[in-house]
Amino acid sequence: MTERDTETVHEAYSFVCLHCGHGWEEEYEIRHTADLSGRRRAEYFSHGRRVPSPLTRDICPDCTRGPLRILRPGRVKGIQSYLA
Repeated sequence: MTERDTETVHEAYSFVCLHCGHGWEEEYEIRHTADLSGRRRAEYFSHGRRVPSPLTRDICPDCTRGPLRILRPGRVKGIQSYLA
């Protein structure tokens, strides 16, 4: 893979704040590339903007605290129908 070669995958994650209980889901476009030395890297994009890896997120957007639990996609949407 050269630097110009890019493999793109799409992944979704569910998040739940263990402090306030806020839950949300987010989809990511992940672009995997390798530089000319062969070092691989991944760049994450959400809504067209580059963002940090969701696996390093530790702050809730609702209460600005944490910790967060990362779940399989669909877990938050699945429970929201019971709460409505």
